[in-house]
Parts: sequence; C-alpha cells; structure tokens
Amino acid sequence: MVLKTQPEPNISALLGTRMDAGDFPSAVYLLAERGRPVFADALGNAVVEPYRIRAALQTIYDLASLTKPLVTGLLCARRIDAGEFTLDSAVAHYLPEFERTDKQMITVRQLLTHTSGLPAWRPLYLLAEGERDRVLRVIAAEDLEYQPGTRVVYSDLGFITLGFLLERFTGKQVSELARFEIFEALGLQSTFCNPEIAMQTGIAACETGNNYERATSRAMGRPEYANWRENLIWGEVHDGNAHFLGGIAGHAGLFSTAYETARIAAQSLAAQSEILSPRTCELFRMNMTEGLEEARSIAWQLAATPESAAGPALGPDSYGHSGFTGTSCWIDPHRERVFILLTNRTHARSLPFANINSVRRKFHSLAVAALQNQER
Repeated sequence: MVLKTQPEPNISALLGTRMDAGDFPSAVYLLAERGRPVFADALGNAVVEPYRIRAALQTIYDLASLTKPLVTGLLCARRIDAGEFTLDSAVAHYLPEFERTDKQMITVRQLLTHTSGLPAWRPLYLLAEGERDRVLRVIAAEDLEYQPGTRVVYSDLGFITLGFLLERFTGKQVSELARFEIFEALGLQSTFCNPEIAMQTGIAACETGNNYERATSRAMGRPEYANWRENLIWGEVHDGNAHFLGGIAGHAGLFSTAYETARIAAQSLAAQSEILSPRTCELFRMNMTEGLEEARSIAWQLAATPESAAGPALGPDSYGHSGFTGTSCWIDPHRERVFILLTNRTHARSLPFANINSVRRKFHSLAVAALQNQER
C-alpha cells in the first residue's frame, strides 16, 4: 500500500540523532488520526549485516511483545464480546493444570493485567526439556511471586498461559485464530506469524544469537542450554520461548509493518473497530489495577502509569505497549490517534541494548505537537 503521508521533520531529526548515537540502526514511524495516516517516515538500515538494506515504510518488523495486546488481547476481547467467557472466569476452568491450591482462583483478568502472581520470565525451552507439551505444566508448577491481584508484575508467562487457554477453548492454534479473526478479517497483506523465508529481505533484522536470553538464564543459575541460536535472527521470531513454541505464542511472534500495526491497534477504538463492539472497546481504556504499581487495562498499560513511555503529552487513559526488539504502539482514544514507532534496537549492537523509553516519550510529545499544528 502506498501511504499518502509526509515525514514530520522534528521526529525524523530526533530519530536520526538516536541512530547516530547507536541506539538502533533503523526506525519507521507512523502517526494516524481518526483512521487516516498523517505523518510517516523510514530512516536508517533495516539490515546492517551481512549486507545493508535500507528501511522503508513497507519494512516488516518483529513486533515482539506488541503481540500481547494486538493478538492475544484482541482474541480474548472477542471471546468476552461474544459472552464465551468473562474477565473474572477462573483460568483453571479451562486449564486443569491450574487446579492447584495457589492458582485455582487466578482469573483471566489477572493474566491480562499482569496481576496473576506468575513470574516475569523463565527459559521454558530449557525447563520443558525441549517438549512443547510440557510447557503449560512447567508454568503451572512455578511458585507464585505474590498473591494474585495485589501487585502488577509484567509477565510473559501470563500471556503464554493465555495463548494456551485460547487454544484449548477454541481447538485452534493462536496463529490460526490470529490469521482468520484479525489478519484476514482486516484484509492485511504484510502481517504474519512465521513469515516465509522468501520474505526475509523485507524484514528488519534482530541480534546475532540469543545473547541477551543466554546471559539472563545464566544470571538465574540455570544450566547451559544446548540449542541456543548462534545465527543472525532475521525473519524468525527473536523471543526464545516463542521460537521454541513454534514461532508464535501468547506473548510474542507477530510481524508487521507500521501501517498494518496501526490498523490492528485501531481495532481497540470504539469508533473504528471492525471486530469488536464499542462496549468491549471501552475496556481497553479502563484502569483495572487502581492503587498498584502500574495502571493496566486489558493487555495494555495506561499512560497514568508513572514514567510510562507515553510521556506527558498523552492523556492518562491513553494506552500502549512496547516490544523488546524496539517497537511501540500508543493510542489516544479521545482523539482517535495511533502512534507507531518501530526500531530494531537489538541488531548490530553488543549488549547492553539501548533503553529507548526516553526516545519514545520525546517521540510522543513531538507527535502530539505536530498533529495539533496540523489542525490549525
């Protein structure tokens, strides 16, 4: 699709400066208002090694944890919308593995808002000894880190569990559900789970090997894993657990362009959604974790969260999410604005990867100013 947009000079300058500083080799952004793309630009190199490929507006990025709200969150919301289950349904009702004294009362809402008590991350590929069918039992056997509902602790394990819940409930893989209920329903052409190898040159590259996860696993005192990837991770999911689980899971595995990411994000807006009712869309801006560490709604973080990547320019019930690979998506429901910033900060860089939350905050401030000037 050819976008009728223009670069926003201040945003492009900001991102160019951060690329020069080595934060990331490429950046693609898109600002949309009421379903209409307004500003967009592509900067830098989507691939630096083994050879250079310039980023374009059509470049596909590994969206990493944007999978949580844009796939798992939407698929759960569709079930809630249809009355098939509720936010306060017990997870153990669908997953008998959770029929344990400490976990039998965990709810769908608590998984979606990161308040379940489950740990943030574990190397499931190692703990399950290479067997996908053991993963859910491994998660269910983990000790809870706090009483469910009393804290917000961001958890990949919670969303991996939601992925399994959706599969058990529907009898279909998450990838199949996403393709039929989201990608095909919206007519998306450049959004995938497990992209075909022929598409590789149109995809932004990630890191060489799983060095970050390897270091994290070692710091946890885990034994060495025999199957670490040593190659350039390019065109396959970066996240190790998602890779082990078949390339897509409840927490990671979505690939898309900036424009199609914005199309999916707009499905959370009552005035724009083609797959959810306005009533259900209101849940995305509702703070379900009042008084806890973060303000959370269904699968999203709210801008009311202290020091969120939204920055000061977005209202408190704006909501968004980031991805480890360097991606982010934020939404202002009042003005129906969607802010997409895609980078590949893990590519062609040694550890530690750059923390780009300050870039995201500045990006949103410049974006809001540009859209306001456009209206004058």
